[in-house]
Amino acid sequence: MSSRTFCHFLFLGCLGCVSSLGQTSTSEFANPQRVQITGYTGDAMEPFLSRDGKYLFFNNSNDPRVNTNLHWATRLDDLTFQYKGEIQGVNTNALEGVPSMDRYGVFYFVSTRSYEQTASTIYRGIFLNGNISGIELVPGVSIAKPGIVNFDAEISANGNTLYFVESQFTHGQPRTAAILIARKDGSAFVRVSDSARIMEQINTSGLNYAAATSAGELELFFTRLVGNSPAVYMATRSNGSSPFNRPKKIAAITGFAEAPTLSLDGKSLYFHKKENGQFGIYRVTRQ
Repeated sequence: MSSRTFCHFLFLGCLGCVSSLGQTSTSEFANPQRVQITGYTGDAMEPFLSRDGKYLFFNNSNDPRVNTNLHWATRLDDLTFQYKGEIQGVNTNALEGVPSMDRYGVFYFVSTRSYEQTASTIYRGIFLNGNISGIELVPGVSIAKPGIVNFDAEISANGNTLYFVESQFTHGQPRTAAILIARKDGSAFVRVSDSARIMEQINTSGLNYAAATSAGELELFFTRLVGNSPAVYMATRSNGSSPFNRPKKIAAITGFAEAPTLSLDGKSLYFHKKENGQFGIYRVTRQ
């Protein structure tokens, strides 16, 4: 399996694997609107809004025929960002995508550059002025076992908790996708022993991925494959050690939509959506 084919399955998943499981929907978010990235006309996927709201990070198409790279833009207003180009120092001929960053500028991303040698995909570095330096594999996350793939990582605002997906691949396709949790221990991360308890309502027998958290980690947003299309869900909890409650589908987000990211004030939720054959970034809002 080539790295490009691997990435295609990694991010697009196996459509039609999951039923709705009787989930109810929430109308808390409303008013979907397209986000404009001035100066950029390509596909925009896997958005991440920096914790201070100044930067929008994303990757271009994850089609296996395309070199998927990390890009950035600066905020003009809630619906308009100025494209600044590819992020320097990070992109290779392998896939680089799914950006995330804590409030201190430590930048996390997924890359397949060393998967054949390390069976690991989650990297980090330091973001400054459009450049990433000090790139390294994140220690302690991957079990480095062939056939097991980690992807869609998001770092918490304080940099202490990493939410990531672990997937079992069989014959080049993901058979499972569950969102796990690891906490920082020195310079490494350690998987949380009661992750299964905390995520019991989140991880179904199907594919659950692309987690995003509020600044206090009391709200979790993620993507679940429902029928023939992915959908965006949200779940809440009362404190940082409690399990998340049963998730609800965000009814205002329709169509082929994935990969949520929340604004600092919690009022705007951004995501990517496919329309007319191209992926763009959209936003829904709440009071």
